[in-house]
Amino acid sequence: MSNARSKLQVAAAIVALAAIAWLIAGRGLVNYDTLYSLVWGRELSEGRSLFLSAPFTPTLHPFGILLGLLLAPFSKTVVSGVHGVAATDIVLVLAFLALGAMLWLTYALGSFWFGRWAGALAALIMLTRRPLLDFGARAYVDIPYVVLVLAAVLVESRRRRASTPVLALLAVAGLIRPEAWAFSGAYIIYLWFSGEHRPRQVAGWLALAACGPVIWLLGDLMLAGNALHSFSGTQENTRALGRATGLSGLVTTAPRRLGEILREPVLFGAVGGLGFAIWLLRERVRAPIAIGLVALGAFSLLAVAGLPVNGRYLLLPAVIGAIFCGAGVFGWRELQSGDKHRQPWAIFGLLTIVLLLVFTPAQIDRISNLRYALSRQAQIQDDLQALIKQPPGLITTSCNPITVPNHRPVPVLSLWLDVAPEVIFSADDQLVPTGQFIAAATPQVDSDYILDPRDLDRRVIQPPRALKLAGGNSSWLVYKRCADPRG
Repeated sequence: MSNARSKLQVAAAIVALAAIAWLIAGRGLVNYDTLYSLVWGRELSEGRSLFLSAPFTPTLHPFGILLGLLLAPFSKTVVSGVHGVAATDIVLVLAFLALGAMLWLTYALGSFWFGRWAGALAALIMLTRRPLLDFGARAYVDIPYVVLVLAAVLVESRRRRASTPVLALLAVAGLIRPEAWAFSGAYIIYLWFSGEHRPRQVAGWLALAACGPVIWLLGDLMLAGNALHSFSGTQENTRALGRATGLSGLVTTAPRRLGEILREPVLFGAVGGLGFAIWLLRERVRAPIAIGLVALGAFSLLAVAGLPVNGRYLLLPAVIGAIFCGAGVFGWRELQSGDKHRQPWAIFGLLTIVLLLVFTPAQIDRISNLRYALSRQAQIQDDLQALIKQPPGLITTSCNPITVPNHRPVPVLSLWLDVAPEVIFSADDQLVPTGQFIAAATPQVDSDYILDPRDLDRRVIQPPRALKLAGGNSSWLVYKRCADPRG
């Protein structure tokens, strides 16, 4: 098969998997952090400095800033009086393509290590995990990070000691998640001990590995005036939001988060697959074990340093777990036909399949709940956008300041109204008796859109009495008291 045809087939497979993921999820909705990236990219493209002192501003990922800069022209595009709709649509297309790429890479690596059937099952497992679909449908940058690391692993798997392309992929991944820096370091150590290494070669490797941390530190210094802004800011948000962190969070929360992604039958199959592979396919199992250990080790160091124990940070170990589950079910096929160990391994695989089938209805329920949550939140967000569209244009930029119940609607309103996020106040931080107050029309909207299930503070602040109801719809009410009578 020609190289061009092979690449075309891979691209088609990724697009098909992205389409299947979209059909399963039902739709997409850009998350808070990525919306801020679009806002920041627009502001930087206009030569404005970033306002980073507001509570709960997300981490300054260099990758996210670059994405925002590239999409700045689309963030300024106006449709029916609303800015940025084209940018969010592009982000969602890219997000589902990244999800498709992650699923294909899971299949490719599983196939390389333990056979096509194992790779196919691993990809199917990941495709049907609610957390992965949720993170992908909400365009979290953690999916592209996993894609880049898996791509680097696949390059190295197909061509030993590939060095430069592997480190280049990890360098880009290091602009999204700092765990990639650990992979670069571990890979350089592997190169050093596994082949020839000239001083000039090693210098090139180290330069590539340094790209991620150097660009991140310089970016923070230029944009925030503090080279460690991302680290300290994320620590502050973790404390303020009461997120699990530290050694206690690592011990008590991380296993639960990983279990929430994979679920019991997959964990059962992964443990068995790991055991059988170590026993009978020792040469093949070294790479996935090493990747899993580096991923978990880097994640653990960040958690101990005060960063949050989030489930999306465990997606890479989850992929390795799914691949080992594929090995647990189908790894026996890689043994010689007369091998006496084929039968006990096949029996274990059959038992794992039975467990997967038994738990399928529960998995379907989880995906149905995700579809409902995405649909409901999209409806609420569409209702908010309808109050900006011309006509009627009930929410305007001529009646300032704009106050919202908490910080969650800030970036999307900043993007849609083409205003800096600092002119939109969270009522949690400051209650202003003039301007506009955008309130949820029902407690259900508060629960479904305003509040995060993990929020410690469940209060929803109501508008000041000085503001009068100006209008609204089934999801939102707009209260006003404008200094400018045109508002």
